[in-house]
Amino acid sequence: MADISASMVMDLRQRTGLGMMECKKALTEAAGDMTKAEELLRIRSGAKASKAADRIAAEGVIGLHVWPGAVTAAMVEVNCETDFVAKNDDFKAFASEVAQTIVRDNPADVAALANAKLASGDTVEARRIVLVQKIGENISLRRFARREAKGRIASYVHGARIGVIVDVTGGADTLGKDLALHIAASKPIAVRKEDVPADVVAKERSIATARAAESGKPAKIVEKMIEGAVAKYVAEVTLLAQPFVKGDGKQTVGDLVKAQGAVVNGFVLFVVGEGIERRKDDFAAEVAAMARA
Repeated sequence: MADISASMVMDLRQRTGLGMMECKKALTEAAGDMTKAEELLRIRSGAKASKAADRIAAEGVIGLHVWPGAVTAAMVEVNCETDFVAKNDDFKAFASEVAQTIVRDNPADVAALANAKLASGDTVEARRIVLVQKIGENISLRRFARREAKGRIASYVHGARIGVIVDVTGGADTLGKDLALHIAASKPIAVRKEDVPADVVAKERSIATARAAESGKPAKIVEKMIEGAVAKYVAEVTLLAQPFVKGDGKQTVGDLVKAQGAVVNGFVLFVVGEGIERRKDDFAAEVAAMARA
């Protein structure tokens, strides 16, 4: 049996970021062969990642990177299972590095991103697997967005959970940042009314129609009620029609932009966990199940 020294264990731990006991066990099985021990840990970390993959990962952070010169930017949502892990420095650093890789390599989709290389030379997927092994939670890359500006990029991240990229032409230097802050707070879904997706408008119209039908009013009034409700909804979710959050409530974002002779070319808004169904644990049911067992 090979003599496994403390320095060997520390070396393997630094290479993999895994626990001391896991590293010592791998070195013992590999008869002191560092390369083989590292391979064993990578194999095991892969197995652990696969086992964790069916657990819901609705927490996480937004990684955001803006290329020098503010002409290209990228955001990525990296998910984990608990808020505690979302605050982990290694986890947050991973999200930041992935965002930088997206700006640089412009991958086609999440699958292509997994094979992209980080600045360290590791692939995104290899680093993810190591983090799963080290942290013990499922970690996933849910989505990303990359934008090349027609004007200039402004960005904002709120509490690592809300991320905004906005592309603005013209206006004061502070306009882009103000718009990013507004988008994070008011969460519009489109820049202008004609940009609101047709299926979203159709869904809102069906809801308004059902509500108006219950009013018992004449058909002409019902039609006006429907159109008014749809118009109100579209204004509420359209950036330029929303009241500017830093104003007095009377000035819209559109008024602000127009006054500065600027144009909003587009934006991207990510909210961590948006649309992911979070698991609700039933403690009483778990206790009952254990009792039956």
